[in-house]
Amino acid sequence: MSEQDPEQSAAGSLMSHLVELRDRVVRMVLSVLVIFLALFYWANDIYIYLAEPLTRHLPEGANMIAIDVASPFLTPFKLVLMLAVFLSMPVILYQCWSFVAPGLYANEKRLAGPLLVSSILLFYAGVAFAYYVVFPLVFGFFTRIGPEIVNISTDIGRYLDFVLALFFGFGLAFEVPIATIILVAIGFTTPKKLADKRPFVIVGAFIIGMLLTPPDVISQVLLAFPMWILFEGGLIASKIIFRDRNFDEDEDDEDDEDDDDEAEVETSPVVAGHEPLTDAEMEAELDQAEGDESSLDKQ
Repeated sequence: MSEQDPEQSAAGSLMSHLVELRDRVVRMVLSVLVIFLALFYWANDIYIYLAEPLTRHLPEGANMIAIDVASPFLTPFKLVLMLAVFLSMPVILYQCWSFVAPGLYANEKRLAGPLLVSSILLFYAGVAFAYYVVFPLVFGFFTRIGPEIVNISTDIGRYLDFVLALFFGFGLAFEVPIATIILVAIGFTTPKKLADKRPFVIVGAFIIGMLLTPPDVISQVLLAFPMWILFEGGLIASKIIFRDRNFDEDEDDEDDEDDDDEAEVETSPVVAGHEPLTDAEMEAELDQAEGDESSLDKQ
């Protein structure tokens, strides 16, 4: 009976974790559902507000169109659902945090809490930057650059997909400081090493801007530059947060290890000018050693 007690306790612990996970997932879904039901009545008004950066630059008399039969209903429905998830993100992340927090150490909890709040605020800041800064520039450029004989009539579904991609890209890009702080926190790198890799970071920011944004230069550049600035902010924040760590000593220790490795290489027989023995020389050495042993045995 005693041999089964550990198994029973492990099974009970697993079931309790699964029950807790189920309860927290239900709370996440309920938060999204409540916000969705509260906003669904104003779905068309919300879509009009979202489309305002484009409709402001449309020629006089031009309107948006719906290609699919169900688009006038499904597109605002999709928008409100995504908005409900977006507004429920603090609740969703809090439930995730509450589930994993008991397994964290005290110092990890002190760091994870502020990072969680900062990540939410930075994501919202990225979305706001896209709507209020990027959209007017991008749509103003697109509506002016086309030929005069072309009537601009954007489909409401494709417009929603376009802006959601930009929202996701800019919200994700604004998490760069959090990623920088986490890399330094886990000891993967140091602020000085990240600063030395600044040229690669800048190139990577433009590559990420190319992948996360639609194929236009304006949105790519407007995403790359904030990523670079936020990377610099992450470096400064990591130096302040982890000011108790002596990064210089760690780097000096690594340099000393490199110097020791180089010294070992320099003192190796091959590098010092001593070539390895040939097969004949090796056999001669072995014969001489055997002869010395036999003479000692006779004595």
